[in-house]
Amino acid sequence: MAMVELALFGGFELRLAGTTIDLPGQKDRALLAYLALHPGGTQTRDKLAGLLWSDRDDQRARDSLKHALTRLRQCWPSGVTPSIVADRQSVKLDPAALIVDVTLFEQLLSAGTSAALERATTLYRGELLDGIDVHDTSFEDWLAGERQRLAHLAEEALGKLMAQSMAAGARERAAMAARRLLSLDPLREDACRTLMQIEADRGQKAQALRLFEMLRERLHHDLGVKPEAATAQLHESIRLRRPAAAPPVAVPRVVEAASGPDSPPAETAPPARPSIAVLPFLNLSGDPTQEYFSDGVTEDVITELSRFRSLFVIARNSSFQFRDKAIDVRRVARELGVNYVIEGSFRKVGTSLRITAQLVDALTGNHLWGERYDGGMQEIFAVQDEVALTIATTLEGRVAASGAEQARRKPTKDWAAYDYFLQGRARNANFDLAGAEALFARAIELDSGYTHAHAWRAVALTGQYWQDREPEKLRRAEAHAQMAVSLDDHDAASHWAMAYVSLHRREFDLAGLHFDRAVSLNPNDVLIAADRANWLVRIGRPGEALEALNAAMRRDPFPATWIWGFRFSALFHLKRYNEAIVALRHMVTFHHSHFAYLAAAYAHAGRPVDAGRELAAFLEAKPGARLAIVAAAEPYSDQTLLDHLLDGLRSAGLPE
Repeated sequence: MAMVELALFGGFELRLAGTTIDLPGQKDRALLAYLALHPGGTQTRDKLAGLLWSDRDDQRARDSLKHALTRLRQCWPSGVTPSIVADRQSVKLDPAALIVDVTLFEQLLSAGTSAALERATTLYRGELLDGIDVHDTSFEDWLAGERQRLAHLAEEALGKLMAQSMAAGARERAAMAARRLLSLDPLREDACRTLMQIEADRGQKAQALRLFEMLRERLHHDLGVKPEAATAQLHESIRLRRPAAAPPVAVPRVVEAASGPDSPPAETAPPARPSIAVLPFLNLSGDPTQEYFSDGVTEDVITELSRFRSLFVIARNSSFQFRDKAIDVRRVARELGVNYVIEGSFRKVGTSLRITAQLVDALTGNHLWGERYDGGMQEIFAVQDEVALTIATTLEGRVAASGAEQARRKPTKDWAAYDYFLQGRARNANFDLAGAEALFARAIELDSGYTHAHAWRAVALTGQYWQDREPEKLRRAEAHAQMAVSLDDHDAASHWAMAYVSLHRREFDLAGLHFDRAVSLNPNDVLIAADRANWLVRIGRPGEALEALNAAMRRDPFPATWIWGFRFSALFHLKRYNEAIVALRHMVTFHHSHFAYLAAAYAHAGRPVDAGRELAAFLEAKPGARLAIVAAAEPYSDQTLLDHLLDGLRSAGLPE
């Protein structure tokens, strides 16, 4: 038989078989909640009358209680036995007739297992009876005490879940618990340390240090104290890039399987075709500011290798997780699921250049090939081509190196333009779109025929348009994308840029043509695959988008933060809201729109308190936002897709 359910965390909701039971009176709700939190216990009528109607004389207070009990019985669905048992002197609630989230929460806490703690903390959706406004001192005192007690239990449960998850290697579950803890108590240093450690282990050093600075400011402002010694030591360890604890743990492989989203990942078996990770080339120039150049050389070698369809090439973001760390190629093989690793170094002095590269069998540790290149900066592109071609040839027998000549297109003859381009690409990866666009523009000034500079400038301008809705930026983006395609119609980046611009111009069919062309030219490029998945969502094919993202994230087990946003969109439009929320929580850097997305997902998931919190964050970042403003920024080919997002935001409270 169906049971009546009473949810008291984050508000008040009475349900039977998923249907809400109407009980509008504030004091009626307060009375039922009080009885529910004392199940089976007999409460005298005098006590209940004094709790909620202390401003009335005894007889009127008892009459008010009698009427409230009558309304409680009347609201109960027909065919369901009322849970209120009363006589002339006392009232009690039958605990067998009602499921109460607070009671279940406390039972789960007693179990103490990670699974039980996780479920318990999920039940804690906000403070007890949030929104209930009963002006009676006795009730207010009782409610304040219960709220404090349950909040303390929730924090204690989250702390245990965080510690257990870290010990078990379930880093994402630990991170989510830590974030929840900080939302309840922004001064929880153990939660901050956990997040700092996780972000540092992911290679997100800047984010880890930012967490410390935010904590330090809060402690100084609220308490006038400094962070604990353990927190300060961890900060210093991360700042100096010394490993502070366990080795990095990969972000969980995101596959649609029976396991939960936070299940610890199994070691990934290498794919059937030869798989390669290109580790960041070491910068031996003696100048830390040249790191962008060594990174750029590494990324271009990755790009060249990705053109070989018979190779499985791990994307840049995952390879770069191993920057500045003592490398054990066998560990790299396990964590990234590859057969081979490329290591190298870079030294630039003036216009002189030295690059070394070596190919290592990651399973045996044997060196298969190594070479050193000396020359001028003008030779860098030839070196990149030769490295890629030699590696492919070395793996001949497992690799078909046909088409190598098509891959050998020098992007520019001007090494200074290339330098600006690499700086721009580094800025773009860190969401400095305006700074990136200016550097791409400088590269074009030096070489007006620089295809990739035009393509990436188009992407940076389109990103700015998405942020500020200035039509002129989208017009300029289109011009640079068209220039890139006209300069090299066989270049994947050119068609990617044209597709990205077309999507934001709401030319969906044209965007699809260019995305398909870009993928055909470079099927291993994760950025292109992820942006194409976003296009699939926007035209109403979220299932295909999710499959494409799964494949892309196999090539990039440590994906760029914004790819999680695309994964959110696919899951959101598949109405898998809780999974969508988990996906978006992976993001390290939030644009204001991401708070709106979370608000919509929480609203659709039936979590109004969480939805309200995220909507408040959105409005703080985007004052005066309205549904119409959101609609204008979101390119969808089908109005029903846009309405799905807007309905969630409308439910969360965003005005028209």
